[in-house]
Amino acid sequence: MADELIQARSLTKKFGDFVAVDDINFVVKQGESFGFLGPNGAGKTSTMRMIGAVSPVTSGELSVLGLDPMTEGPRLRSRLGVVPQENNLDEDLSVYDNLLIYGRYFDLSRSVLRDRIAELLEFVQLTDKKDAKISALSGGMKRRVIIARGLINEPDLFILDEPTTGLDPQARHVLWDRLYRLKQQGVTLIITTHYMDEAEQLCDRLVVMDKGKIVAEGSPAGLIKEHTPRDVVELRFAPGELEAITGRIEDLAEHTEILADRALVYTDDAEELISIVSASNLEPETELVRRSSLEDVFLRLTGRTLVD
Repeated sequence: MADELIQARSLTKKFGDFVAVDDINFVVKQGESFGFLGPNGAGKTSTMRMIGAVSPVTSGELSVLGLDPMTEGPRLRSRLGVVPQENNLDEDLSVYDNLLIYGRYFDLSRSVLRDRIAELLEFVQLTDKKDAKISALSGGMKRRVIIARGLINEPDLFILDEPTTGLDPQARHVLWDRLYRLKQQGVTLIITTHYMDEAEQLCDRLVVMDKGKIVAEGSPAGLIKEHTPRDVVELRFAPGELEAITGRIEDLAEHTEILADRALVYTDDAEELISIVSASNLEPETELVRRSSLEDVFLRLTGRTLVD
């Protein structure tokens, strides 16, 4: 269909005998923010590299912007914007020169680039850092420069691989704001992340990946509603105590998860559950009530947390 920018059918990527991406199917539509959520090693980056025409497809079908990445790689890459997982800016050059040199790869004239760089630096709130060397910038500022660089060619599709990994909370929220503004402008985004809050904030729709496979697909709110009750009660106990009372905790609700440091009890009525815990004489050291999240969806589907 015309509004489907990416179509993947039975997409598979192998490295020797290792299957990094295992027979997955998905569609990304024009103007949406689409996410790949999962822990490190789930196959997210391998999928992005195939979409970006920098890693060949082992088997299956993949169409990106109506092009075959296997045979039309250069043409496809000219229409993509990419934010890689690692910072790869030239540390010895200024912010302006990094953007200028990158823009010249797309055969953009210096006069066009002068105006475009000014617009992008204003967009990522780094106009006052135009002449600063990259080495003098903070980690958050460097990520914003990379976002500006990825937009230099006005891409039809913007790919961001773990865009906020390693950043402090304040820097992450600044980046989220910039990405949300792009989304409002109708830019199609593909985001890989292992941060549940990032996916909930930025993604219209996402797939949850584990061990190369897609284990769930939908909107963040839809996935949470489908796979978990509304509330989670986290119970922490003294070291060594949890193992001895696992059976009693599992009797508290239809669905529970026992982790190394705490027990998660899922319920649609947290207040009632807390009352039951008090009456059971379990005596946890702390009790925390929160809403279910994508992390809980992943734990329910795989038995692992996103950071495992």
